[in-house]
Amino acid sequence: METLFYDDKRARPPMQRLWREAVSAATPMRQRAILAAARAAPAGDGHPVLLVPGFLRGEGYMKPLTRFLEARGYAVHGWRLGVNLGPTERALDGLERRLEAIVERAGRKVSLIGHSLGGAFARELAKQQPGYVRQLIVLASPIRLPTASQLEPLYRMLARWHSRHSSSLYAGFNLPPAVPVTALYTLSDGIVAWQSCLEAEGPRRENIEVKGAHSTMARSPAAWRIIADRLAQHEGEWRPYGA
Repeated sequence: METLFYDDKRARPPMQRLWREAVSAATPMRQRAILAAARAAPAGDGHPVLLVPGFLRGEGYMKPLTRFLEARGYAVHGWRLGVNLGPTERALDGLERRLEAIVERAGRKVSLIGHSLGGAFARELAKQQPGYVRQLIVLASPIRLPTASQLEPLYRMLARWHSRHSSSLYAGFNLPPAVPVTALYTLSDGIVAWQSCLEAEGPRRENIEVKGAHSTMARSPAAWRIIADRLAQHEGEWRPYGA
């Protein structure tokens, strides 16, 4: 079975960066930085936002971002599929059903935000259901092949439970979705090759560097400020960040 993470055409991040990732993940968020991000963030319009956690993460990891966005006025939804173990049938089918249910209930398009592998899932969902998606924001997500990761051995261990349709999913992986895309990446990524976290250039697509670690991108106040700015745009009036 083909896998997303590993390809010998691209080097894995250096092993020493894993230590920084571990330290960053264990370091509490600074309250001052949280408050600064909140003060700088514009209020939202209440539209629904669906969050997708990264590989081996669950909804609990996305709680700080959830609280931040709810305070801005958004209707934030978790994926309700437990820990992300990769592209299982349950994850792929369940995520699509979750999006459809939110759209049906809210009567509005949904903004998708995914961290790491969750961003890759959200991106494929945006391709399948562009009429339901307002915009896509991916956080340190391996969205272009080839890529490489220090987590590749774990990913392969779980591959026996992955969907038999994974090969066809990866076949069109490099094609961008037809919705606005903002890809956040970090040059010091210790989990996946940062080059594979860049979206293809084109209209309504942008790549923005954020300082920090891969593992803490979803709870980075610097990333939050960008996310809040992107979500605050009027539907159908997308512009590049900082324009």
